[in-house]
Amino acid sequence: MPKRKTMTGKKSTVKKKLVIVESPTKANTIRRFLSGDYLVESCMGHIRDLPESAKYIPKEYKQNPWGTLGVNVEDNFQPIYCIPPAKEEVVKNLKAKLSKAQELILATDEDREGESISWHLTQILKPKVPVKRMVFHEITKDAIGKSLKNFRKINSRLVQAQEARRVLDRLVGYTISPLLWKKILGGLSAGRVQSLAVKLISDREVERIEFQKAGYWSLQATLISPAKKKQTFTAQLKSIRSKSVATGKDFDKTGKIKNKNLLHLKEKDAKDLLKSLKGQRFTLTKVEQNPRSRAPAPPFITSTLQQAANRQLNMSARQTMSTAQKLYENGWITYMRTDSVHLSQEALKNSRAAIKKLYGSKELPEKPRFYKTKSKSAQEAHEAIRPAGSQFKPPEQTSLKGTELQLYRLIWNRTLASQMKNCEQMNLSASLTCKNTLWTASGTVIKSPGFYRIYQEADEKKSPPLPPLSKGEKLKYETLSPLSHETQPPPRYNEASLIQKLEKEGVGRPSTYAPIISTIQNRGYVQKVNKTLAPTFTALVVTNFLGEHFPDYVDIKFTSEMEKTLDDIASGKIDHTKYLASIYKGKKGLKKQVEKQEAALNGKDSRTLTLKPFKGIHFHVGRFGAYISQKEKKEEVKASLPKDLFPADLNSEKISELIKAKKTKDKVFGIHPKTKEKIFIKIGRYGPYLEMEQSGKRSSIPSFLSPGEITLTQAVQLLDLPKILGNHPKTKKEIKKSIGRFGPYIVHEGDFRSVPANESFLSLSLKEAVQILSQPKNQKRGSAKKAKALREFKNGKDIIQVYSGRYGPYLKFQNRNISLPEGLQPDTLTVESALEIINKKMGGKTSKKASRSGKKRKSSGPQKKSPSTASAKKKKSSKAKKKR
Repeated sequence: MPKRKTMTGKKSTVKKKLVIVESPTKANTIRRFLSGDYLVESCMGHIRDLPESAKYIPKEYKQNPWGTLGVNVEDNFQPIYCIPPAKEEVVKNLKAKLSKAQELILATDEDREGESISWHLTQILKPKVPVKRMVFHEITKDAIGKSLKNFRKINSRLVQAQEARRVLDRLVGYTISPLLWKKILGGLSAGRVQSLAVKLISDREVERIEFQKAGYWSLQATLISPAKKKQTFTAQLKSIRSKSVATGKDFDKTGKIKNKNLLHLKEKDAKDLLKSLKGQRFTLTKVEQNPRSRAPAPPFITSTLQQAANRQLNMSARQTMSTAQKLYENGWITYMRTDSVHLSQEALKNSRAAIKKLYGSKELPEKPRFYKTKSKSAQEAHEAIRPAGSQFKPPEQTSLKGTELQLYRLIWNRTLASQMKNCEQMNLSASLTCKNTLWTASGTVIKSPGFYRIYQEADEKKSPPLPPLSKGEKLKYETLSPLSHETQPPPRYNEASLIQKLEKEGVGRPSTYAPIISTIQNRGYVQKVNKTLAPTFTALVVTNFLGEHFPDYVDIKFTSEMEKTLDDIASGKIDHTKYLASIYKGKKGLKKQVEKQEAALNGKDSRTLTLKPFKGIHFHVGRFGAYISQKEKKEEVKASLPKDLFPADLNSEKISELIKAKKTKDKVFGIHPKTKEKIFIKIGRYGPYLEMEQSGKRSSIPSFLSPGEITLTQAVQLLDLPKILGNHPKTKKEIKKSIGRFGPYIVHEGDFRSVPANESFLSLSLKEAVQILSQPKNQKRGSAKKAKALREFKNGKDIIQVYSGRYGPYLKFQNRNISLPEGLQPDTLTVESALEIINKKMGGKTSKKASRSGKKRKSSGPQKKSPSTASAKKKKSSKAKKKR
């Protein structure tokens, strides 16, 4: 290696080694561990991909019949890769840096995605210097140091498997989706895993629709133990005259008992039995103790982390992965996309040391625990998700805050728990008799907590312990209560249970679950309702359509087999071009199926759905939302379905109400007492609303009022909104009341206050409003502190600020908000690049020549210049500088 020149004023001629990673945060962390011989740059994720839309397809491919696919299906399924406009500057920067480097080191993540990024970098940058592949599973000094001594080549099989997966997803999505646009609705999409996820959610909703509730009764006794302390415990009625009493699990979805030998206890039976047991004593006939040893769960993999974070921290899959990415890139945890539950020797040593320090040797097994990975295709990384480093830093000793601290604590707890002793429990059960009835009671005592000291699942049921009991004892009861029950339909999926189902069936990759759940929500297939995933009518219609005409692509076994085949491609067992040809061009290939269905299918039928419980009712989706239709004599009545009404929430009464409202739409509800206009009640996409005949003024009917029971006075009060209540006694400024997106509110000088959503809102007085305004404001929606700017630049007198918003980072300039291009991170911005983004958005209304010192420069105004004029002025300026 040539020596550095150290003479004053002369720069070193020694070329540096260029290290490329995916993100600026990762780059910043790695820089801390590398010497000045290395230059670390970010490629901002993928630098090229299949074209997002037709406008990005290169001209030479557009005329081909396969041009819109972005895949040459006539030449071994060669993908057509494009550099997105947002990445052109990134590529230009990397090429410039590489031209001055002596070596290229690719340090992208060690999974299929990361391997693919590294390969694409070599294809675009075309390096003429040595290329090395650097891999690590945690961003720590030791891990980076070891990886610099163990370079390898790019794994072509992983690249090929990723490419095959990407091409297959494109063929499925871009072939079926256009058919959905033509036959159902524009803007819809189909996907290899996406459509199956929608089907699972939709099928569960249909089960809920078809479910028929059944009512049943039970008896519960609160018993007093005979011991001195007189402890109480509860017992449940088990049987009457040796005939077992039916519980919820004993009824089928039609509301009937599965086993005829069971006793269906009804209200009268329960109350009669209660009378006969009054004053009676309970006799203990059996007391059993059953020891149970509960083993800890293995450390987290991607899917189990998403599930636990959803259940315990209420974090979505996307939020979990985004937060885990930050923790990884800042060196707090190991790589977060993994199928492996394996822990390295270093991790085992660190876990045991941390456990010993916290709890001593009493909760430490003699030997470390080893876990086996269930997934045969596990390949993403070689270790589970755990705290990074040679010592596991306790959560309270970190600088982390908010969701990052919560997620790190969850990972830290689960990692240590996986290496602790079992939780030793004693399950106690008791049987009691009273006249001709049998009762049971149970409880659990923790003998040795083991891993329970640090980690427990959110859904683990904890039953209170039973007091000391002995066979033959007579017990009095404190209370004896009849309880009414109703069988419940199967619950809707939430993010955790959907991920669990997909993983169990071997569908998709753990790293894809978060984007899939986001996509099905963005496409209007699913909405979140009380933390559950509720399908829309569009989801049911599309699922029905695909199930009838493309059954394989919404079949769990078929999709799971596709996943296994893609893993076989990665291991070199299957040729990817032959497999893609069989899927797309085979006798039952996707292309022929779509062509056949396109010619045969009727659009109206494709948009229509029938559901078993609703005879004579047809459900449709259209441009303006979902609606129902019913034939009555020769007329067809149509009625819009409210946007927030989901399929399983429908019943015959609601449908009748919607049809009735539609049939009587021209019937006058009442006359406005002041304007004398007719008032109608109508049903729209967003629910029932009031409308005045001449002025056309409308007002939504809030959820606390029923369209069938609303009075004329209430209707007039709603139509009068927003209403000025009067002036504030202190400020003398107006106070208004109205109903907005988040419900009823009052406003005074820009101070918005929510008001309870009930009928009292309509008669709210000025005095009551002043009282509400005098109370301290809750820090809720719309009342949070003003966000701080992430970065700030000066351009003359103007200031450019960078903020993080709901839809990503954006610039604030001259009271305008301008989104950053996709993939561009705030910490890589310069004043020049910020001005370039602003100019593109504002049409050149700001000067590109920004002074770093903030001094004002003379400008002739925002004139557009041709490239030749600009370059001529630049030369002239440089000559003038030389003269001076």
